Amino acid sequence: MPSPFVTTAWLADHLDDPDVAVVDASWHLPNAARNAQAEYLAGHIPGAVFFDIDGIADTTTDLPHMLPSPADFARAVGALGISEDMTIVVYDEVGLFSAPRVWWTFRSFGATKVFMLEGGGPKWRAEKRPTQIGLVPRQKVSFDARFDTDAAVDFETVSANLRSHAAQVVDARPAPRFHGEVPEPRKGLKSGHIPASLNVPVSLLTEGGKLKAPDELRTIFADRGVDLQKPLIASCGSGITAVTLALALEQAGARDVAVYDGSWAEWGAHKDAEIES
Repeated sequence: MPSPFVTTAWLADHLDDPDVAVVDASWHLPNAARNAQAEYLAGHIPGAVFFDIDGIADTTTDLPHMLPSPADFARAVGALGISEDMTIVVYDEVGLFSAPRVWWTFRSFGATKVFMLEGGGPKWRAEKRPTQIGLVPRQKVSFDARFDTDAAVDFETVSANLRSHAAQVVDARPAPRFHGEVPEPRKGLKSGHIPASLNVPVSLLTEGGKLKAPDELRTIFADRGVDLQKPLIASCGSGITAVTLALALEQAGARDVAVYDGSWAEWGAHKDAEIES
């Protein structure tokens, strides 16, 4: 898989290119006491628009930030001035946390030139590069959204997998949450994990806002019992860090990886879900 990242130096050289769209994809856990949109307004990479993960989502469900319909996605990102044939650079203000989710979302709806900023906003700021305050107006454009049905799986697919064992399920949550030793940060959810799933906390896969090297990733996955030759389903708390996990699996050499979009936000609340702890 070619590198999905661009450097801060590359972005600095291409900020004024008319076909480059910069996207602030910052999002924080409910217990993080941070407001991503307020932080964006206070200062962001010049020209960047804000992608609201909770807003550009399926509004017909109570589940958090599920993928929207192709029509709703096209309408929302078109209003941000982004078309499917632009070069899209996504970043977040943690380093590498929520940006992969938005990178994956754009790709899932048909954009092909989508990249993440290596090191994200923290690296950009550490290098004392310029920032801009306030909203960035971009001319409305059309986005031709074509959803890749292989990108995500649903509750029924994961439930059926408990019987078929067709895919390995890998969970990116921290070990205490996976094992049901601490409460979930999202209220009302049971604790534990999907039966037979494997735990690879996303914190093992990144360092300094960057994804670890493929050789390191392969070692981590091997140590955790992940078979990169099998079909894989990445899960997490609500479908955010599952994408970072899926990205790491692909960088390590996996070729059949899907994201469980509902993740534990759905599984931990579903009356029919089987749970281990």
